[in-house]
Amino acid sequence: MRFGVSTFVTDQGIAPAPLARALEERGFDSLLVAEHTHIPAERRSPYPGGGDLPGIYYRTLDPFVTLSAAAAVTERLLVGTGVALVAQRDPLITAKEVASLDHVSGGRAVFGVGVGWNREEMENHGTDPRTRGRLVDERLRAMKELWTQEQPEFHGEFVDFAPVHSWPKPVQKPHPPIWVGGGPGAFPRIAELGDVWLANGVPPQELADQIRQMRARAGRDVPVTVYGASAEPRDIAAYAELDVERLLLYLPTEPEARTLRILDDLATVAQEYR
Repeated sequence: MRFGVSTFVTDQGIAPAPLARALEERGFDSLLVAEHTHIPAERRSPYPGGGDLPGIYYRTLDPFVTLSAAAAVTERLLVGTGVALVAQRDPLITAKEVASLDHVSGGRAVFGVGVGWNREEMENHGTDPRTRGRLVDERLRAMKELWTQEQPEFHGEFVDFAPVHSWPKPVQKPHPPIWVGGGPGAFPRIAELGDVWLANGVPPQELADQIRQMRARAGRDVPVTVYGASAEPRDIAAYAELDVERLLLYLPTEPEARTLRILDDLATVAQEYR
């Protein structure tokens, strides 16, 4: 089983470059960073975790700037979005950002995607929350065309463009892997468009049945990565028994010195299961 880290990179915590170096030095294989373009001052959408929205949500750095800095100081670390809010992203721009990250990283980009929960945030991007699922699916289809075709074009309900030139093409073929976040509602998206299921914090005792459902819907053995996974040894052992491919251990957002101490502890736990 492989181990990576999921985290919020902000202007108040460790910077991307020292974080990425520390991860690679400690044997972690991946870094996935969260995205929020902004948080509306008058927010009605309840925080899925319950209670007040943590301050890290207000201060996230742009993921592609963050991941480019991380890629520049590492050689093996996978660098990915965890997750990119595709319902809030222009597909032409996003396809170029993902392909550019794959290019500058030498083929180490991971495109983790999600639909999002903050309705006010997506409304500020002109997205109707009621149709965000269909919108995400169509934008992903359009991005696949942009990555794989010489003169891509797309004509759909939400995305429409005549033949275009869009470069660079990704290093990874046919494109960087799409890690689809979400619960059972995302299983059709995984089946059609995904390469990995990014299970968001699902405890191991609930995961086995969901994996069976997801793979039955997909008709293939889709790999599973657990996002925000518990670092408790008994949970890690349970995930290993389920043949989970990767655990993304949650890393709190802290200044550099504190972060390095936390990473030392996480690396010690992970070493027993590699």
